[in-house]
Amino acid sequence: MPKACLLLIAVVFATSPMLAQKALPNSQADSQIRKLLEQQVAAWNRHDLEAFMSGYWHSPELTFFSGGTTTKGWEPTIQRYQQKYQANGAAMGKLEFSDLDVVQLAPKAAFATGHWHLTMPDGKHPEGLFTLVLRNFPEGWRIVHDHTSAAP
Repeated sequence: MPKACLLLIAVVFATSPMLAQKALPNSQADSQIRKLLEQQVAAWNRHDLEAFMSGYWHSPELTFFSGGTTTKGWEPTIQRYQQKYQANGAAMGKLEFSDLDVVQLAPKAAFATGHWHLTMPDGKHPEGLFTLVLRNFPEGWRIVHDHTSAAP
């Protein structure tokens, strides 16, 4: 992500009155976000999309960018996942994340980047990169924007 974009995100989150609170120590935010992502991986590998989606902000304002398309809202995002990974005999496969990096931008804002890998029952191994923007709500950190790309 270009540094100008990160700076803009940091400024927006840092100046938002809704987000203006004392920052967590970076290691605490990092460990909480990593735990959230570990819980998502475990839910995915149990084929439990509802639990996987609990890591996302349950809001019509959630955004998900992938494959040149934009999905807006929690409900359309889970429907996208269901269509792609559960409909018509589709398989979810085994999910893994690697190269995870978490950066706290403001007291209640962070982003995470990483590499995702799926091992599918048919032997295929789709993979790619992701960038997540997260906010710390009273119920904990939640993904408010997900930009996921697949390697060719």
